Amino acid sequence: MAIYTAHLPKWKTDEVEEIKRNSDEFALTGLVDMYGIPASQLQQIRRNLRGKVVVKMTRNTLIDQALAELGAPIEDIKNHISGHSALIFTNESPFKLYKELEKTKSKMYAKPGDIAPEDIVASKGPTSFAPGPVVGELQQAGIPAAIESGKVVIKESKVLVKKGEEIPKKIADAMVKLDIKPIDVGLLLQTAFYENTIYLPDTLAIDESEYYNKIVLAAQHAFNLSVNAVIPNKVSIEALLMKAFTEARNLGVEAPVYEKGVINDIIGKAYRQMNALKGIIEGN
Repeated sequence: MAIYTAHLPKWKTDEVEEIKRNSDEFALTGLVDMYGIPASQLQQIRRNLRGKVVVKMTRNTLIDQALAELGAPIEDIKNHISGHSALIFTNESPFKLYKELEKTKSKMYAKPGDIAPEDIVASKGPTSFAPGPVVGELQQAGIPAAIESGKVVIKESKVLVKKGEEIPKKIADAMVKLDIKPIDVGLLLQTAFYENTIYLPDTLAIDESEYYNKIVLAAQHAFNLSVNAVIPNKVSIEALLMKAFTEARNLGVEAPVYEKGVINDIIGKAYRQMNALKGIIEGN
């Protein structure tokens, strides 16, 4: 047993050893934020991930302890531990894991004190409310509400809270009334350690369609370069041969080179020139 856990109670020692064992057994060790997940949703998430992912909830101090004993470079993921972190273990790549965890998210109402994950906007237009105290409540939250044609309307779109700012109580209450659900609730990947590299969500959040389109565009550019620069390979060789054939044929016609492969084209060219000349003479 490592000296770090020598004086810990047995249950804490067992927790630390389980974390270390899982980290050795699985290819990926990560941290997820579990803030705000209802118990029923968490149970469903764990059922959906069973067989692919192991989620380990324990005290942050014990997570920190286990990572310290595992040492660098995995130890660095402890810098991302928050008040609601849990460990996650899997043999999936971090990109597949991120995509899988994104499926666990659902939208929830914000509570006072939550941090806005993005700019939160109350959009211009009618609401479902009849005239009443709700107009004043919305106005107190900074929302330009008014009454038109017997309905409460929002006169213009308004940014209620900017990304990264704390959500005040009046605005949180107004968002509930307007059915604005800005908070993503689910297993939010904070960081992942895989093949001696630490990955953060910004790196893993790939738009697959955009990525695919970029690969296709790069392949097209590479193909065009290989053809124009006459670099033969198994992809460009057919196009290069067709280009060479076409250029040789055109040269044979323009020269002219009386060869059986181009003689019909030479005669056709001469015939067209004869008709053009005839038209000019007759026109005069």
